[in-house]
Amino acid sequence: MLSVPSPASAPPLRARLAQRLRQWPRETRDTLFLLALVGWIVLPQVPHLPAWCSALVAVVLLWRGTLALTGRPLPHRAWLIVLLVAATAATRISHGALLGQDAGVTLVVSLLALKTLELRARRDALVIFFLGFFTLLTGFFHSQSLASAAVMMVGVWGLLTALINAHRPVGQPPLRESAGLALRLALAGAPVMIALFVFFPRFAPLWGMPTGELRGRSGLSSTMTVGNVAKLALDDGIALRVRFDDAPPPQRELYFRGPVLSHFDGQQWTARGGGDGFEAALGPPPRDLQVSGTPIGYELTLEPSASPWLLTLDAAPQAPELPPGWRARLTPDLQWLANRPVTALLRYRAQSWPQFSYGQTGWDGRLPRQLGAELQLPAGFNPRTVALARELRAAAPGNSPQAIVQAALQRLRRGGYHYTLEPGLAARDSADDFWFDAKAGFCEHIASAFVVLLRAAGVPARIVTGFQGGEINGLDGYWVVRNADAHAWTEVWLAGRGWVRVDPTGAVMPGRVGQTQRLRPPPGLMAGAIGTLNPDLLRQLRAGWDAVNNRWNQWVLNYTQGRQLDLLRGLGFAQPSWEDLGKVLAGLLTAAALVGAAWARWERTQHDPWLRLLEAARRRLRAAGIAASDSAPPRELARQVAHAPWSAELRAPLSRWLLALERQRYAAPGSPGSSTAPSLATLRRAFRQLRWPRPS
Repeated sequence: MLSVPSPASAPPLRARLAQRLRQWPRETRDTLFLLALVGWIVLPQVPHLPAWCSALVAVVLLWRGTLALTGRPLPHRAWLIVLLVAATAATRISHGALLGQDAGVTLVVSLLALKTLELRARRDALVIFFLGFFTLLTGFFHSQSLASAAVMMVGVWGLLTALINAHRPVGQPPLRESAGLALRLALAGAPVMIALFVFFPRFAPLWGMPTGELRGRSGLSSTMTVGNVAKLALDDGIALRVRFDDAPPPQRELYFRGPVLSHFDGQQWTARGGGDGFEAALGPPPRDLQVSGTPIGYELTLEPSASPWLLTLDAAPQAPELPPGWRARLTPDLQWLANRPVTALLRYRAQSWPQFSYGQTGWDGRLPRQLGAELQLPAGFNPRTVALARELRAAAPGNSPQAIVQAALQRLRRGGYHYTLEPGLAARDSADDFWFDAKAGFCEHIASAFVVLLRAAGVPARIVTGFQGGEINGLDGYWVVRNADAHAWTEVWLAGRGWVRVDPTGAVMPGRVGQTQRLRPPPGLMAGAIGTLNPDLLRQLRAGWDAVNNRWNQWVLNYTQGRQLDLLRGLGFAQPSWEDLGKVLAGLLTAAALVGAAWARWERTQHDPWLRLLEAARRRLRAAGIAASDSAPPRELARQVAHAPWSAELRAPLSRWLLALERQRYAAPGSPGSSTAPSLATLRRAFRQLRWPRPS
């Protein structure tokens, strides 16, 4: 009867896998490792590649892995030509061109995968290595986050491991040894890399990679269709980070101003002039902006948005302090615009006054012609809201705009309206639908309906979009404002006061303003389970990850020329320039080269100095006429010296020194000869004092 081994007697899975790995031929093992590495390199690119390219890579890698495991020959070159032509044509169809960022990355990834099908010699492996390094570099086109950098560092480590392994001798050297050597080499080069990063002069951009589409992440734009801000609120990504110089203002006062929307066509709100660019800021900045109280100084780190909006707290009369090459312009609507879109992380300083007024000087209580856009409504839309506006105006004492605003807010508080992220599809008459039918909506629905009502009642009003609130990260002290904090509020023009902020959302849901209550999208199954198990731990982990990412953003991604020059000032340079950066960098690289040379010299002295001393003795003996072979030990050399035709005065000291050299290396501890074995330093001094016979 056959006995079945018990599970306890079976080798563990790790041991079985290691044994199987050792049984594979070296070529199979190295090929599979390289294929896995190619998959790791391409994986971060998958969300940005056409579906056919990702499928091509997966099929090719599986095909090549199967060939390596089964030992079958590689495909004929004709197959490679067909696949190459097909990949090129598909790239042309997908991107409309073969040049450019997206098309170029697609082609490089396709070539990297196809090259594995002709992996026959070390030369082919080297091509894959360098294509892999280039593909890793292209990953920074899409993301420069800490997580992306960590993935790429692992890819670099793997490529260095494969490169070292390809140059190792025949046999089957363990991948662990190659990986350890690659890690040591990378760490040895890290100081030079850090010096280049810190001191290499950073110039203003001289060129840019063209892209067919600017993909923003903040979601703010110069237009708003009812419903799009609600979609943005479902995104919990970070929009900006703020660090206040002193105590921060209350959360209810954290209004980060973005696009101001004045024109309404019945379906969509648009900004003044309808443009997004620097020159679209029509008119001069407001001349009657008055601020009072204590200013708030802060540093803001803005995530890429592909838009020129420079978000600031209301109100910022002075231009934000931007990096070199950036300019800012204040619009008549009190919004700051940059001279180019924010396509990378941008850090700037600003100063704001929470108490301010503008838009009222010299108007004597009468509506100026400039306010025509803020009273405009399209004909034929929202008839019930227009009728309601007439009622409110008629009921207001003296048709007072303040009374009309308060009546509209009172209706929101007591009319059964509620705040929701899922109000359903907006009707054609969106204001009528909100005021009379659905009575529910997100901040954009509330603000839009509120402005339509006020305009119909003869009160100038407009929508301001941006972000409201935020949450402080207790680990690093930064306030984090997320896309979920996107908000829309209103401004109304009142005689003698100018533009006044009115947030109708606070009348429907007071907790939304100030973040005491924030609507969240329903969590997924995994996120809900984790949050149910330990919500405090989840918040702490999130705060820790945000703090680490913020440090990465501040010290790596936002390391600008200005910060380089500040570093030189800290080092004692009175008026630093990029030439000083070059000098410091050259000095550091020279010092690094000298240290490397000294270390190499020291390392050579550490490679068995006993053998080097023995080799020096062999050279002296050969010069004296003795045929000392490279493999002769000290005892054999002493025997040859004893039979040499020299005087006893020469032979005896040389023989004693050679035997002492042998005892120094081979005398076992505690043996009779170990007590008389001299040190290596003593033998080296004696070697220099020996008399050597002249060649005969």
